[in-house]
This record gives sequence, C-alpha cells and structure tokens, in this order.
Amino acid sequence: MSALRLRKPGDQVMFDQEQWKVISKTHQRRWRKAFKAICFTRALVSLSKKVIDKNGPLLRTLSYVAIDMQPAAAADEDSSPVKSVSFPNVDPKILSDMVRDKKIDYLNHFGGVNQLVLVLESDVKHGINGSDADVIRRRNFFGANKYQKKPPRSFLSFVIEALKDTTIIILLACAVLSLVFGIKEDGWKDGWYDGGSIIVAVILVVAVSAVSNFKQSKQFDKLSTKRSDIRVEVVRDGRRQPISIFEIVVGDIVCLKIGDQIPADGLFLEGHSLMVDESSMTGESDHVEIHETICPFLLSGTKVTDGIGVMLVTSVGMNTLWGEMMSSINGGSNEETPLQERLNKLTSYIGKVGLAVAAIVLAVLLIRYFTGNTKDDTGNKGFNGSKTKSDDVLNAVVKIVAAAVTIIVVAIPEGLPLAVTLTLAFSMKRMMDDQAMVRKLSACETMGSATTICTDKTGTLTLNKMKVTEFWLGKEAVKDDGTSLDMEGNVLKLLQQAVGLNTTGTIYKQHSASEPEISGSPTEKAILSWAFFNLDLNIEEVKKNNKIIHVEIFNSVKKRSGVLVKSNSENKIHTHWKGAAEMILTSCSSYYNKAGMLKVMDAEERQQLETIIKNMAAKSLRCIAFAYKEKGEESGQVLENNLEENGLTLLGIIGLKDPCREGVRRAVESCKAAGVNIKMITGDNVHTARAIAIESGILNPDGDLDNEAVLEGVEFRNYSTEERMEKVNKIRVMARSSPLDKLLMVQCLKQKGHVVAVTGDGTNDAPALKEADIGLSMGIQGTEVAKESSDIVILDDNFESVVTVLKWGRCVYNNIQKFLQFQLTVNVAALVINFVAAVSSGKIPLTTVQLLWVNLIMDTLGALALATEKPSNDLLAKPAVGRSEPLITRIMWRNLIAQALYQITILLVLQFKGRSIFGVDEKVNNTLIFNTFVFCQVFNEFNARKLEKKNIFTGLLQNKLFLAIIGITIVLQSIMVEILKRFANTVRLDWGQWGVCIGLAALSWPIAWVVKCIPVHAS
Repeated sequence: MSALRLRKPGDQVMFDQEQWKVISKTHQRRWRKAFKAICFTRALVSLSKKVIDKNGPLLRTLSYVAIDMQPAAAADEDSSPVKSVSFPNVDPKILSDMVRDKKIDYLNHFGGVNQLVLVLESDVKHGINGSDADVIRRRNFFGANKYQKKPPRSFLSFVIEALKDTTIIILLACAVLSLVFGIKEDGWKDGWYDGGSIIVAVILVVAVSAVSNFKQSKQFDKLSTKRSDIRVEVVRDGRRQPISIFEIVVGDIVCLKIGDQIPADGLFLEGHSLMVDESSMTGESDHVEIHETICPFLLSGTKVTDGIGVMLVTSVGMNTLWGEMMSSINGGSNEETPLQERLNKLTSYIGKVGLAVAAIVLAVLLIRYFTGNTKDDTGNKGFNGSKTKSDDVLNAVVKIVAAAVTIIVVAIPEGLPLAVTLTLAFSMKRMMDDQAMVRKLSACETMGSATTICTDKTGTLTLNKMKVTEFWLGKEAVKDDGTSLDMEGNVLKLLQQAVGLNTTGTIYKQHSASEPEISGSPTEKAILSWAFFNLDLNIEEVKKNNKIIHVEIFNSVKKRSGVLVKSNSENKIHTHWKGAAEMILTSCSSYYNKAGMLKVMDAEERQQLETIIKNMAAKSLRCIAFAYKEKGEESGQVLENNLEENGLTLLGIIGLKDPCREGVRRAVESCKAAGVNIKMITGDNVHTARAIAIESGILNPDGDLDNEAVLEGVEFRNYSTEERMEKVNKIRVMARSSPLDKLLMVQCLKQKGHVVAVTGDGTNDAPALKEADIGLSMGIQGTEVAKESSDIVILDDNFESVVTVLKWGRCVYNNIQKFLQFQLTVNVAALVINFVAAVSSGKIPLTTVQLLWVNLIMDTLGALALATEKPSNDLLAKPAVGRSEPLITRIMWRNLIAQALYQITILLVLQFKGRSIFGVDEKVNNTLIFNTFVFCQVFNEFNARKLEKKNIFTGLLQNKLFLAIIGITIVLQSIMVEILKRFANTVRLDWGQWGVCIGLAALSWPIAWVVKCIPVHAS
C-alpha cells in the first residue's frame, strides 16, 4: 500500500523518461485508488454533518492529504509501509486550549486521559521511550519547553546611555566649539588638537564604561537563565530520572510532590490528595483540588501545595499560558540593592560639592580673564579689551568652561555604582563556583551583616547519605548479617507492605541480574534499599497484590505518613503508618516480637521501648517506626479517607545513620569566631538533635547541655511572648520543630535586633525564608516553593557553603569600602589642587584631557582592580557590619585624609615651586604634576587593598586582575607622556624626572604604614 505523507508545498519528485515509462501503469492504478479514497472520504463528511449538528463541533483535523508517488524501483526495494507523519491525529493548539480553558469536553473527544496517553504514543507506567530521535521528533512537532525571551540590550544601547550623561554632553559641546575655533585660528593641521583630544578622551571614557556595563549585563542574563533551570522527575522507558525543565516534551510522564513547580501544561493521571496553588496564573488564593474526573487540568508555573501525583504533559513552552506570560514580562533586573541606594545618595552629595567647587573655579577664571590677569603662552594678556578678537574671547571662554566641567566629571564618583555592579557580578559568578546561586542581589550585601544563622540538620550539617544501621523487632535487636533477616513470615509480609506501599520512592530493575536503581528522598532510598536487600522486597509484586485506597502524605506536624490498603486476595483492610518512632509509639497498644507473636504493650514495656528509641537517638540515629492496624471489610464496603490512628500494632523500629559532614565543625567554629551565632532547628527528636549538635560543635558538651540551650518546638511555641524574647538568645537547638516554630524563632531574633539568615528546604519553610533577612534554600532537597521564597540557593546543601556565602557577603561590603576610600582620596586631592591653583594663579595645572584620564583610572580601572578581590579568612575574624553602620568608617577617614593631604602638599609644591626646584619650564613642570598625580593613584591602589592591615601585599599574587590593571595603567601613562604629547598636552621626561615622579608617589606606602599605627575605633 502506498505511503501517505504530508508534503511541503513546492516539493517535487523528478523522473527521467525511461523511469516514467516503467512506472506509468503503476501510477494509474494508484490514482484510481486515490480517487476512490477521496470519494469515500467526501461521503463520510456528508454523513457526519448530522452528528456535528447534534453533538457540537468536532476536533480540528488535518485539512488535506498529499500522496507520495515514488518510483517503482524504490517501491520494490522498500515494500514496507512508511510511517505516517508524527501524531497525525493531534493538533497542538487543541491540546493547549483544552488545558488552558479547562475544557473537559475536548478531553472526552480524545476518549479520556488514558486514551490521550496512547494518542501521544506514551505509556502511563513507562512513559515515552526517551530515545534522542523520539525526543527530537516531539520537540519539532509540539515545540520546546522554553519561552521566547526579549532580546538582550545591545552594546550600542549602553553607549547611548553613557552619552546621555549631562556632563559628557557639555564636555562634547565644549570640545566641538574648541575644535571649530582651533581650526579657524590655526588651520586643520594644528587647530584640531585641543578639541579633538577632548573628544577622543570622552569617547574613550564612554567606551570603557559601556563595555564594562555590557559585560555585567551579559553576566546577569546568564545567571538569570541558570535560576530558571529546574530539575524535574520524569518516567522514560520505565525508568524514573531527573531532567532539566527545558528538556520536557509532550507525552512525558512527570512525577509531582509537595513544593514542585508544574513544569508544563498537562493532565492528572494518578495520585493522592493533590492540591495546586494557581494564584500565579489565576490570581485566586484558594488551592485547587486536582481530581481524575472532575478537574484533571494542571497549569504550567503553578505549585503543588499538598499530595503526590503523576501527570501527562500535553503542552510546552509558548503553547502554555505560563510561556506566553513569561515571554511578555521577561526582562533585565532593575533591582537596586540597599548599598547601591546609599552610594547613590553619597554620589549625589559629592557631586553637589564638586559642582560648587567647579562654579567657584569657573567664576574666578572668568573674572581673572576679563580683568586682564590671565596671560597666554607668549606671556601677553589673554584679554585686552576691544583689541582682543571675538573668536579669541569665545575660544578662551570655551576652554574655561571645559576645565570647570571636567572638574565636575572628576568630582562626581561615577565609579561607585559601577564598583557595586562589578563586585556584585564578580561575587555572584564566583559564588556559583562555590555552590551558591544568588536569586536576589541585595542578599550578597545583607549576608555580610548576618549575626545569627538558623540551620537545618539533615543534609546541611549532615551528609544526607542515610543507611539503616539498626532494626528492632519489639524489644529485640535483629542483627544484619548481610542476608535476609530472620523473622516470621507473617511479620515479614506486613513489613514488606509497610515499606512497599507507604513510600514515595521507587525501585527500578532493568533485568533480573542488574543492580536496583532506587529513587526518592534520602530517607526513602535508605529504607527501600534496606527492605530490598534484607526483607527481599519486590515492590511491584506488593503493589500488584494490594490496592491503595487512600494516602496521607507526610505531615510536618504529626511527623508521619499513612496509607489505607485493601488486599486483593483477602477480605482485609490494613492501615499502615510510618514516622517518628516516639510519636508512632504513643499510638500503639501492641507489638510483634521476634517469634512473630502479637503481644499487648503495657506501661513497663512501653517504657522499655522508649528507652530503646532514646539510646538509638543518642547515637545520632534517626528513629523511624512502622505500625499497622487490620480491619475486616464490612458488607463489602470500604470506608475511604479513614486511617485509624489509635490501637496500632508496632511492626518494628529502624535507626538510620546520617553522619556529619567532614568540614562542619570547622565551619561552625569560623562562624563563632566571626561573631555569628548558630542555631540548629530540626524535626528530629531531641536526643538525636543534641548528639548531632555536639558532634558539629554547635553545643559545647561541658556548658551548653542545660534545658535552656536545647528544647522542643512545642515548648518554645507555648512560651509567653516575654519568655520567648528572654530565652531566644540562649537557645542553641530546637528539636521536633514545625515550620511555624522556625518562623516564630526568626521573628523573635529580628525583634532582638539580629540580622537573621535561615536555611530551609520544604514548602512549609517558605514563610520563615521570606521573613528572614537572608533566606537560604537547599538546591538538592529544596522544593521549588522554598527556592522561590529564598534569596540564595545553596546548590550542594552544605553548611560550609553557607559560611562561604557569609564570607562573600562581607567581601562585597569590604571591596566597596576599599574602592570608596581610593576614589574619595582622588576626589579630594583633585578638587583642592584645582581650586587653590585657579584662585591663586588663574591656571589649572591639569588639563581637561588629563583630568579625564585620571577619571578613567580611578573610576573604571580602579573599580575593576579593587572590586574584584576574593574573600579571605581574615574577614571572618572581624565582627559583623551592622545595618546602620556608616559606609565611611573612622579608619577609612584616617587613611583617606592622610593620603589626600600628602598628595595635595606635594602637588601644590610642584605647582608653585617646581620650576625653581627642578630648573624646568612650565610645560615640563605641568607634566611632572600630571605624572606624579597619576602615580600617586597607582601606589594608593595598593594602600586601599587593606584598610587596617599594615602589610598591603598579602594575597597580591592571587589577584591577577589587580596586577594586570596596574600594569596596563603604567603602560598607558607612559604612552600618554612620551608618545601622545599633543593629545595629552605633555612633554617627554628624562629618566631623572621619571624617577622623581615615581619616588614622590612611592612615599605614600611608608606614610600609609605609619598612619595605620594610629589607633582609631572602627566605627
């Protein structure tokens, strides 16, 4: 039979004459068959009109058929039918509209969810086959799970933005006027230098600024993409596996749990108690209950707030409402951090001072010029009344205005916002390498001020690699000798049910000889692994022999999960519970012993079991108990959603070992040395929590073991407000805590004036993460809800990474202070020198081009050199920076004033006495002033590296960028003086004069050393 294909318009099949003769008869037969098929199709269409009128609109199908007429030879070679086009009975738009508008009638046309699974060539249990060819085919037909982003800002836009600066516009205007007057007076050959030099200098400043901002913008875009990359669990080829949200395709079977973001539009297949928060899409705050028949529709971008489930993906990317919405609102972040806001105010204030100085200089220079006190290069008066040409007057006025405007350019520290952007971008990139992804820029700064860290235990302080090390059947320990555990068949069968049915994990074996692949949370994986190897658990067989009626998901308050099951072979219903051992024990009235006999639990035996749990917990074991209750099926009916909670029978207790991370104790000690308090808030029982706290160094075994240092969440919750405020500082460990207890702890600490960082991984941790000054979510175990509520995601769930974030937070603040000290020194020196020289002599020693060059060194290059220092361990030796601490500390003022006074002194001496001291003319003297001023900044950059330490060279060789920028600055300065003489208005210096410039500038090092010996209080 001929293959049917969809052919693009314009596609042709070419034959030569001989081929056509051979296949003409074959084609005639095919055309007849095609004609009959078309007639039959039209007849079906006419007959279906009545159905359309009665039952409403049919789903849209393909509107044409193309017949692929192949040469007979080709047909003979491949007689098997060619596969039809991908998904011929599916229209992506109909699938999109069905879920978006929640049209149940559309779903019914497909024959229900299970039928649609087959239409999409998937499988409820095994998913799609997952081969590269299959994934590409689905992506080509249905689209990729990505939304269209707005194009990033071009480099030209940053150039235009830099050119919009008012001072730059005024400078360019002055440069153009100077160019016009210069060319008019001296001709093209010599007249363009003054104006042209200013234009080139301005273009250089604008270009460097634009390149720097463009690079940082690209960096932030990359981090934004990384933040959007969510890991999703799918079933492909029968195997449960995590993939990127961007790799999801239509037909995928996705596993959902509490806190997950729904990765694409789809339909509910199976699950229990699934509740979804659709407020991000619909604005409705009420959670929606997802049901197989009533409301099976799942919208991309919404969050799972309760339950577990499995969904079929029906639409992805731009075919979803979430994709359309994100593509329309997606853009660059305009977030301004608190430090940036403070620096903008400081910049504004300094700018006003610079404007006032420039106005005074402008007035003084104009008065001196028009009163005849200014002389030109030949020694004659610059202005001689009516004898002076109008062009000369205008040219002189333009030069004076340009000089005044340049003073403003130098005075305004544009480099401060750039320095913040650079250090934030640099720290964000390096923090990614150190396993911390920043979601909110302000967190980089705030973390440096943290005084208290409230941390989880599992996975943060511990490795999160659990293993069952103890198993107790009643009051007897069952030894693990590497083979199946010795116990009676009835108890073994019940334990297999307890583990295999009451779990969110899975066991996958490709074939009988292969190793099992176990998925789920670390706790579930440990239990399933133990049951597989020690209880001979066949999870598929257990599920086949029993029907799950109702599931109660793990509850952070009750600390347990439950399942109601009906045996397929027996007329019995079992309620199985799994959870915190001491809590399960309170609901039990009987237990099984090792011989498989059911025994009543009296008060004495209950106490003995409690002691067993306490001793296990003291060994840092997480204790989990299994219990069940059996009930006969009454009158053939099952009472749904009714899980018995009392009168249970204890099946067994297991102890899971989760060892502390290797570097945790060292990290905790570093925090303590930095003045940061560590509090452990965990859901484990108080004995396990205390053991881990001692092991990790949070608790001192000698002095911190009183009742005030360690308590349970319920106790803290029941305190009065006054008692909580009084005791919150003393608490080191809070066990058996709920997410609300964590929130209460954060609120109390903030009221006490602490800057609080909190770690969290669950959906219920979201309020505490939002309430904290810095929310730190876990990248591995954290839910998407927790991550979205946090400021920083700890990618490896490691407490050492939390300490690294603390270090980077302090580093950001410290780098800004370094640059601030460096730049303000230049500002003060430049303003004072120009002001004094202008008022006293009527001349400014530094020309417009020279001042712009100094501005480039201190703004862009200085920011790059000082804002990219890596954090050192010294930062943790200092106390945290308070919220209200001034940006410029007394230590900074001490260093700044000393260096500025030295620079002002030597430059004014050179200005007024340089010619007589060195026996040089004015041009050489001005070059000496310019060269010395620039080298003072170069040497002062070294001083700014360490605000308090006398040794300014510590760690210098590790900062290659700093050394490179220093080298570039020196090379460019040499070119400015020795080669670009006309451009920079300089003359060449001999070796002795170079030595004088460098020697005078180098004296700033010993001066800085001496000044740092003067004791100053930090704030």
